[in-house]
Amino acid sequence: MSTVLVTGSFDNLRSGEVRFLEEAAKLGSVHIALWPDDAIFAFEGKPPRFPEEERLYLLQSLRYVERVILLRRITSLDGLLEVEGAPADAWVVNQASDTPSKRVFAKARGMQYHVITDDALMGFPASPFDPSALDGTRKRVMVTGCYDWFHSGHVRFFEEASAQGDLYVVVGHDANVRLLKGQGHPLQSQAERLYMVQAVRYVSQALISTGHGWMDAEPEITLLKPHFYVVNEDGDKPEKRAFCAGRGIEYVVLKRIPKAGLPRRESRELRGY
Repeated sequence: MSTVLVTGSFDNLRSGEVRFLEEAAKLGSVHIALWPDDAIFAFEGKPPRFPEEERLYLLQSLRYVERVILLRRITSLDGLLEVEGAPADAWVVNQASDTPSKRVFAKARGMQYHVITDDALMGFPASPFDPSALDGTRKRVMVTGCYDWFHSGHVRFFEEASAQGDLYVVVGHDANVRLLKGQGHPLQSQAERLYMVQAVRYVSQALISTGHGWMDAEPEITLLKPHFYVVNEDGDKPEKRAFCAGRGIEYVVLKRIPKAGLPRRESRELRGY
């Protein structure tokens, strides 16, 4: 398989960047040359919103990414490929960052150069759920939530939950999120939130809930028949405990402990309300 290199800060990772990485992965194995904190400050005049260790962790969690290399030497925005030990067959950029000097840079090094257009990044492809594909020999783990401002805390939660078995994530539908959290929620549509969850390599499959209230995932639980229902401390509700107890589902509460070295993140703090 060809190796393709992409570069950037990937600060405050959002769905557009994940879509770009998905399209890049269709061209080959994606290796990311990630800008360090000091380079972001030098080029943009302000520090990144998220430190390099956290950006690295998020990118490494994506199923479309093979490798992330934290750059240590950047001389210019158009000359970002001085990466030792990271030979690549192609350099892939999005439409906004395409420049003549990048084309010249790639050509001089015998690399192909691909531009992924804005039109190619439209929409949020989803993997349809196929109940017949469930592996009856493996433990199934379910988690539920809104996942409105996707961050490293969500990834860490998925990583820990997936240690119990194949992870299925039920994403709250827009109307129910609004019911539980009030007007102004969610920020992103259910299609976008589902897409971001599905992009995480720890997730076997993600679905949109079809019920209502704190147990909006009840129809999906009936369908999946999980062995474990995992929640974090904020999501621990009496209704969930009672539901699981009545159906023989093991109920697991995880503490909100971030990945070692990373700050604790909460969606409401990132949103500002």
